[in-house]
Amino acid sequence: MKVIGLIGGMSWESSAHYYRIINQETRERLGAVHSARSLMWSVDFGEIERLQHDGRWEELTAEMIDAAQRLERGGADFIVLCTNTMHRMAGEIEAAVAIPLLHIADPTAERIKAAGFTRIGLLGTAFTMEQDFYKGRLTEKHSLDVLVPDADDRRIVHEVIYKELVAGVVREDSRDAYRAVIARLIERGAEAIILGCTEIMLLVSAEDSAVPLFDTTEIHAVAAVDRALAG
Repeated sequence: MKVIGLIGGMSWESSAHYYRIINQETRERLGAVHSARSLMWSVDFGEIERLQHDGRWEELTAEMIDAAQRLERGGADFIVLCTNTMHRMAGEIEAAVAIPLLHIADPTAERIKAAGFTRIGLLGTAFTMEQDFYKGRLTEKHSLDVLVPDADDRRIVHEVIYKELVAGVVREDSRDAYRAVIARLIERGAEAIILGCTEIMLLVSAEDSAVPLFDTTEIHAVAAVDRALAG
């Protein structure tokens, strides 16, 4: 079994779900009381959030590289970055370590394509929805047609993530707001929706959408188990 190196804490709420899913999946596959071999380096999200909103991406890149290198030195066989947004610096992380990074967008796209969908809505932080590092990978590498909400809806989605979900706050009115955003993406032709922030799964489930939801937290965690147990 390979050692999974997890960069967590963004937020710890979703990182806890990564840990749970990875170990449940490992036990289901191997039986008895098996669990995954893993290391986690968990950052202080208060510092990360401030740097994100100040646009200090070079400092954030250095922080992610440091985390990846700590995991590599600790014996990790590959890196799982437990957040969508910080995949903005995936290339820099990969260049700084000798072990591979399991990019969150790739298993997500493969799951979507296997289900027969090509036009998808994307929910996430404003950084994920508006910048090209995530949408571009889905489009260029996986030939998916990606729709994002309009400006007002992007603001709603982003604010709920940073003001509520990262603190573990789940509100019914926010769930209603997300349902409305999803409905508007479906009206524009989205065949499925990517929950492209690892906290959104705390708020939204299948019953909140008329089309399938693809939860990146669950998909990424299961893909980590696939990699860890591969021959």
